[in-house]
Amino acid sequence: MKTWRINVRTQTLIIEEPPQSWERLGGRALLARILLDEVVPTCEPLGPLNKLVFAPGLLVGHMLSSCDRISIGAKSPLTGGVKEANAGGTTGLHMTNLGMKALIIEDWPAEAGLWVLHLSVEGARFEAANDLAGLGVNETAQRLLERFGDKVAIALIGPAGEMRLNAAGIQNLDKDNYPTRIAARGGMGAVMASKGLKAVVFDDKGGERPSLADPQAWKEARKAYSTALMGHPQTKVYHDYGTAAVAMMCQGFGALPTRNFSEGTFEKIEKINGEFLRETMLQRGGECDISHACMPGCTIQSSNVYAGPDGKRLVSPLEYETIGLMGANLGIGDLDMIARLNAEVNDLGLDSIEIGVALGVAAEAGLIKFGDGEAALELVHEIRQGTALGRLIGSGPATLGKVYGVEKVPVTKGQALSAYDPRAIKGTGVTYATSPQGGDHTSGLTIRAKIDHLDPKGQADLSRMVQINMAGYDSLGACVFAGFGFSVQPDLIKNLINTRYGWEMGEDFLQVLGRESLKLEREFNRRAGFTSAHDRLPEWMTRTPIPPTNAVFDVPDEDLDGVFNW
Repeated sequence: MKTWRINVRTQTLIIEEPPQSWERLGGRALLARILLDEVVPTCEPLGPLNKLVFAPGLLVGHMLSSCDRISIGAKSPLTGGVKEANAGGTTGLHMTNLGMKALIIEDWPAEAGLWVLHLSVEGARFEAANDLAGLGVNETAQRLLERFGDKVAIALIGPAGEMRLNAAGIQNLDKDNYPTRIAARGGMGAVMASKGLKAVVFDDKGGERPSLADPQAWKEARKAYSTALMGHPQTKVYHDYGTAAVAMMCQGFGALPTRNFSEGTFEKIEKINGEFLRETMLQRGGECDISHACMPGCTIQSSNVYAGPDGKRLVSPLEYETIGLMGANLGIGDLDMIARLNAEVNDLGLDSIEIGVALGVAAEAGLIKFGDGEAALELVHEIRQGTALGRLIGSGPATLGKVYGVEKVPVTKGQALSAYDPRAIKGTGVTYATSPQGGDHTSGLTIRAKIDHLDPKGQADLSRMVQINMAGYDSLGACVFAGFGFSVQPDLIKNLINTRYGWEMGEDFLQVLGRESLKLEREFNRRAGFTSAHDRLPEWMTRTPIPPTNAVFDVPDEDLDGVFNW
């Protein structure tokens, strides 16, 4: 596997052997290593010294269920630190079939304009893309598929990225060639736009699947993993209900963000939870799909396709995070309204977490009323129009809150918190505070731990363990749900890695990867100017209780400062 290095100023490609220190890293850990090795931590995130990196996880390339994810990262224009955003879809498969260990995009374009970067076994070519300027991701993807054929993978940005908005992500095609799989967090779409790119097309025609060190042993390890995964009871839950199954769990813990994180339960939860979502899709039929795979080969199929009352496709996927933050967080108890907001945000190429929280702050500021979905949608339309207000919302809640003088802004390191209130699930609060990535549940969600989530004791230890494991999964290219299989049989990861690469890793390889990733990320942030003062939740969360538990975030600072003292 080789490193592909693109210089957008000279429009050239160099294919080279990766350094030895990169060899046994993939995904998030490799991304962190590359950023620390090659990017000046104090650089301007949208300037020529930043680099945009695509890195498939170590298990990507063989359609192992839930294990073909990619990490996309750079120095974040949102947090000012290291950022990794990961996604499913087909991009990772095409990259590995082309022999890419990583794609590094560097420098600045020589002149203004948009380009499509096409990568294949023949190398790289740039095609002018000014005709795509301002187009949403749906129309852009359709035009590119017409131009390059329907057998390619595409990573692309929408108008929000072109506007360099901090909440802009990079979207990837799913197995059905819809641009639904977004590497959402941290403003990676803005970084991609700063490189002059509207899209990267990966065409693996003529490529080949990565070789296996021991094909027969790999086959046996794969079978054991698939059996363990499909035998886990949570696999069926997520297959049937998707991530929306979490809504009632959060409601039960009093951790469902409601009306800008003012309450932990929502009186209309029965109209937006996983059960109601499934029932609605089954009744509507048409283009609804209650169990959709976000990447080829996935057997969990926890994604979905949500159709409107007419049975026509409205959005995919409708996930818990969006339901929580564009539903309860805005006081909206209507799945169709949430889906309309989600569809518009997706087409703009935006992170629905960042925008959902920003809209909650907008309501807190009096720009709209909680519960008014049409007014929220009008604010999203402001983003597409490029108005001053729209740009503020598209820049995320931290910026919006400062401009409007709102104290109650749920962010850490400048990034919006996910849909789990940290006062009621305190281990996740520790993750939000201390993760190098900012307020991101995928960095270490603790909701399934069998503990008292309101007790501050032991939460730092729990968060540490989960953060290490999640960084490991991100480095493998594994969805968190792959953990259902890996947890049943601890030697599965070791067996899969060793039979693929011919290495001799131990059963702790997941934790080895996770610790390395976190160490590298924290060092990048340290060099960028981060201190322990950045590893804190907003002060208002330490003194403002959340009903119905009336909890505040009270994990001691010394516990937060000790999370990474392993």
